[in-house]
Amino acid sequence: MLVNVTTKIRNCSCLSRIYSTVALSTTEKTNIEPRVIAFPPKYQDTRQIWLESLDTIDRRKLGLLELHPSVFATNPRIDIINQNIRWQSLYRYVSYAHTKSRFEVRGGGRKPWPQKGLGKARHGSIRSPLFKGGGVIHGPKSPTPHFYMLPFYTRLHGLTSALSIKFAQDDLCLVDNLELPTEEQGYLDELVKSRLWGPSVLFVDVDDVMPRNITIATDGVKHFNLMPSYGLNVYSMLKHDTLVLTRAAVDHIESKILEHLHKNDTRAVMDKYKIDQC
Repeated sequence: MLVNVTTKIRNCSCLSRIYSTVALSTTEKTNIEPRVIAFPPKYQDTRQIWLESLDTIDRRKLGLLELHPSVFATNPRIDIINQNIRWQSLYRYVSYAHTKSRFEVRGGGRKPWPQKGLGKARHGSIRSPLFKGGGVIHGPKSPTPHFYMLPFYTRLHGLTSALSIKFAQDDLCLVDNLELPTEEQGYLDELVKSRLWGPSVLFVDVDDVMPRNITIATDGVKHFNLMPSYGLNVYSMLKHDTLVLTRAAVDHIESKILEHLHKNDTRAVMDKYKIDQC
C-alpha cells in the first residue's frame, strides 16, 4: 500500500509539473500584458478569467487576466435586476388605447327634451355618459407613454449584478478582439458549438464599428448580436445566454463603473431627471 501511495504522489507531482510548464510555456509564447486594476480592492481578491481568441474553432487560451471584484463579483441583487428589466420594458412602451368623451362622440347636439313639464330627469345631451352610446368617463387617452427614469445608482448596480451573474455562471467569455478568419456563418456556428456557448450570444466591443467578417457572419443570425460597450444594458445581457467581451470592452466598462462607484460628488447624477422640452 505504501508503494502504491508513493507512486500516486509521484505521478501527481509529475502531472502538476507538466501542467505548470505548459501554462508557463503558453504565457511565454503569447506575452499577454497583465491588466492594470484601477482602485485595487482592499478586502477582496481579484477574479481571473481566460483570455481567448476567435482565430480557431477550438478554444485557444492566451493567458489569464484579472477582473475587479466590485464589477464582476458583487452580490447580485435580484430586486435591482427586476427593476432594470421592468424599466427597460416600459420606457419604450406607448399605449394607444383611446376612448371618446362626451365631447368627442358624434351627435347629441340638441337637448333631448325640455327641462320641465314632462316629469323626466333633466338631460342636456344624449351623448352623456348616462346614455347608451355616450361618452366614457376617465377612459384612457392615446398616446400614453410609460416612460420613467430609474435612479442612477440603481441602473449602475443593475449592470454590476448582471455582469457578476454572467461571470458566476461561466457565461462570460473574454477575447482579445472580434476578428474572424472568414466571413462564413458556418464558421461562427461551429465555433459557438465547439466552445459550448449558449444558443444566443452577445458580442461586445468598445467601438460601434465592428470588424467586417463578424459583421457579415452575424448579419443573417438573429440570436448572434453585436453591441458597443457604451450600449451594454441589463436586458440585453440577460436576454442572451453567453456574453462575449473584448479586452478593450472590459477595460472601458470596468473603468466607467469604478469611476462612478468611487466618485465623491454625486449630486450631478442624483438630481431628478428632467425631460428636455426644446
